[in-house]
Amino acid sequence: MPDELVYPKLHEACGICGGCASRVPLAYLTCLALYALQHRGQESAGIAAGNGLGDRLWHHRGLGLVSEVFSQITDLKELSCRTAVGHVRYSYQQEDRRLESSQPLVLRYRYGELAIGHNGRLLNGPKLRAELETEGAIFQTRTDSELLAHLVARQATPDLEEALASVVPRLKGAFSFVLTDGQKVIGLRDGYGFRPLSLGAIGKNGYFLASETCAFDTMGAKYIRDINPGEMVVLDGQGVHSRQLLDRSRQALCVFEYIYFARPDSNLQGRNVHLVRRELGRQLAREQPVEADLVSGVPDSSISAASGYAEQSGLPNEMALVKNRYIGRVFIKPTREMRERGTDIKLNAVPKIVQGKR
Repeated sequence: MPDELVYPKLHEACGICGGCASRVPLAYLTCLALYALQHRGQESAGIAAGNGLGDRLWHHRGLGLVSEVFSQITDLKELSCRTAVGHVRYSYQQEDRRLESSQPLVLRYRYGELAIGHNGRLLNGPKLRAELETEGAIFQTRTDSELLAHLVARQATPDLEEALASVVPRLKGAFSFVLTDGQKVIGLRDGYGFRPLSLGAIGKNGYFLASETCAFDTMGAKYIRDINPGEMVVLDGQGVHSRQLLDRSRQALCVFEYIYFARPDSNLQGRNVHLVRRELGRQLAREQPVEADLVSGVPDSSISAASGYAEQSGLPNEMALVKNRYIGRVFIKPTREMRERGTDIKLNAVPKIVQGKR
């Protein structure tokens, strides 16, 4: 059965983060990182944290923006933890917008607890899920995070790294994962590097992973490098350990990251997103010049491209559209009806700028 018949229009472009560090308010810093990644998902947010002592994982998640989900959590700075992972979620599928599907998912199995956050989509997820259900597995959600947990739980080894090394080659599609068992944090990226994931340094001998580098700026971390396609990185008290799990056939970062998903102040593949968008605007002006009176970007993603088009064409760059800052990103709403309704209340033209103009 085709994937789209099993998971109709189910796509994810969420924000994930997580780190391992001592003597820093890690849960609080993870929350700051989620604020920086809020543009990647507005349906739910969550954090899971472990103290490294084998105790149960602390976790909190909910529907809504980061500010809404954590408005009543006042003790994040005092929460004693050594590891933490965070997630903000975006899905096209309205009926799957449930608290149960918000992440990080925290699941208990025979070797302890796992918290998992995921960005992307497993193309063979429905097939793997069907195989597991035939073997008796019971799923509570339709997320790939839960699917990964079931696959890990079926491995004979208690070593999480070895279990993942056996499981990850079975995964087909675009994905980045962050996981913690309370002792360490593990980051995974698919063999094409379709979804971004970067590594930063925080505090003294601490490390942090995030979907975008803008999260490091917000929380005071220092960017180190991008996680390689097909790479597994392990963050623990001894530093960063790397292992290549999948062949790097070719780099294939999703083009929508540069065009829409990523924040302009983030860097992808060593290139600033704003500068890339501006150059795209310049190239568009070279290839498709038009007779016009002005150039205007549609807030916010095309502002950079509009500036490049205006520079190259010599046309004035005007603010012809005003954005209602209290409306979230419209394109990532789950249904077409919601996207159209959101656009109506999100953007308004400036009459004096556009009247009588080409």
